[in-house]
Amino acid sequence: MSPSGDGGAEENGAVVSVMDVGGTHVAAANVDLRSGAIPAGQPVRLALDSHAGAEEFVATLVACAAALPTRPGRRWSIAVPGPFDYAHGIAWYEGVGKFDALRGFDLGEALATKLPDAAAIAFHNDADAFGVGEWWRGAAQGRRRVAGITLGTGIGSCFLQDGRPLREGPGIPPGGRINELHYAGKPLEETVSRQALRQAYAEAVGADPEAADVKEIAQRAREGEEAAVRVFERTYRILGTVLASILGGFAPDILVVGGSIAASWDLIAGPLTAGLHEAESGRAQGIAVVPAAHPAQAALLGAAHLAAEGNTGSD
Repeated sequence: MSPSGDGGAEENGAVVSVMDVGGTHVAAANVDLRSGAIPAGQPVRLALDSHAGAEEFVATLVACAAALPTRPGRRWSIAVPGPFDYAHGIAWYEGVGKFDALRGFDLGEALATKLPDAAAIAFHNDADAFGVGEWWRGAAQGRRRVAGITLGTGIGSCFLQDGRPLREGPGIPPGGRINELHYAGKPLEETVSRQALRQAYAEAVGADPEAADVKEIAQRAREGEEAAVRVFERTYRILGTVLASILGGFAPDILVVGGSIAASWDLIAGPLTAGLHEAESGRAQGIAVVPAAHPAQAALLGAAHLAAEGNTGSD
């Protein structure tokens, strides 16, 4: 994406201010809807403590937003993970390993008077925003049916038809969320997530689960450490198998993978594709599996596009 200034676009309302709230960071940018461009020097990123109280959480988001150029009367579109009441801006996190202090917290009300120059605020699911961003300007551009997953502190998913998020239909799990699925009698996130990967590696080498994060485990796998290689291969082959059980019914043209763990695509692609394509039904074999083209910006772009399409918040 080429950089652009905000001036002309700002005058005709073609710029949306966006934020992407993740488990470890928050990012903010101004997106030009005409070109899909983000200005040079953006997005702005700040570390975010997912175990912080509501006051500290809000302060971090506001500080990130305040680092952008001011634009009176701006629209804000914010991508956040669930469980969240997107229509009303209320967090419902509980037992998901992050943001527990925000349960029942009205984030929309808290931000309404604190976000710089805010005239309107809309919230969207972060995985939906990611998928829409990749459909609008990334790896899934021009595809009619798109499935997307994000791998990080949790696992997110989206199912799109012509860029519109779907919540139900053949091959779509409840609410469009694969984190609702189970593997071996446990929630999928207990097998496929940052913490699950760290736990599996720690058990394999007899270490403390906090001793090595995903980046270190990935590096050890690249250096040939057998335990690290096995953990990546098992984890993402399982994910492929679980995805095959639903994607055969949805029949997407493409599966786009993003999230912080997708930075280890060289270790994920093989087992994920193998698990997806080796399923007994074979119905998922023709699905292209690709990494995000804009892993750091897709959710920001998607949040802007969702705002431009008149979405007031996604479930």
